[in-house]
Amino acid sequence: MGGCIGLHSTDNETVSVSSASVSRPPTGPNVGPSRKNHPLCHETIRWRSDVPLTEGQLRSKRDEFWDTAPAFDGRKEIWDALRAATTAAEALDFQLAQAILDGANVSVPNGYLTECYDELGTQYKVPIYCLSYPINIVKEENGRDSPAEFSEPVDGGTEVVLKLRISSTMSDVKLSVYSKDMIGQCKKKLQAVEGIDACCQRWFYSGKLLGDKVPLEDCHIQNGYVVQVIVNTEHYNHDMINSVPIAS
Repeated sequence: MGGCIGLHSTDNETVSVSSASVSRPPTGPNVGPSRKNHPLCHETIRWRSDVPLTEGQLRSKRDEFWDTAPAFDGRKEIWDALRAATTAAEALDFQLAQAILDGANVSVPNGYLTECYDELGTQYKVPIYCLSYPINIVKEENGRDSPAEFSEPVDGGTEVVLKLRISSTMSDVKLSVYSKDMIGQCKKKLQAVEGIDACCQRWFYSGKLLGDKVPLEDCHIQNGYVVQVIVNTEHYNHDMINSVPIAS
């Protein structure tokens, strides 16, 4: 058997795979359709996260990547195929994953979905955390963070009215919170008002993702500015929404 090599992801996470099943792709930009292909390796990549994640946090991180990746480079249909292939591979259905890649004319020169190319030679990189769970995953009840982490602070700070733009309805809503609330608490308050499950929400301000454990006052949201709320529609029950008024 060959030794092990480390693959370094963009999130500084280290993984190990068998070197016996890895071949280096040709060098140079956009080698094109003649790029060497390799059958998808039938093994799960083991890796360790620098910061331990709960299952809920990992799912949110994955959803964030798949929702935003098509906006930067490549074709949406290829990203959709890669997402389906990673889901199949994680479920150990490598035959289905390979069929999806072949149907989309996607090549994987090193046998792993971390680096893929379409028939035009465009490169697609899938982060490690989308392919498998880290070995140091934090498992909690229902895969959620402890409710105590989002309990009301003793000193709630000053009242703040946030202007939120909901992606699923493209409408604006106003939400009363407190400056010392964490973003996770704010999500739960939005859930209570609008019926959008907190675990399906991702908040962005000035292009930056707001983490659940970050206090609102540390986000430095200016009065009157809009916070984008991206809703994961795959897990969101649209029947819970009746109507969302547009704030003036």
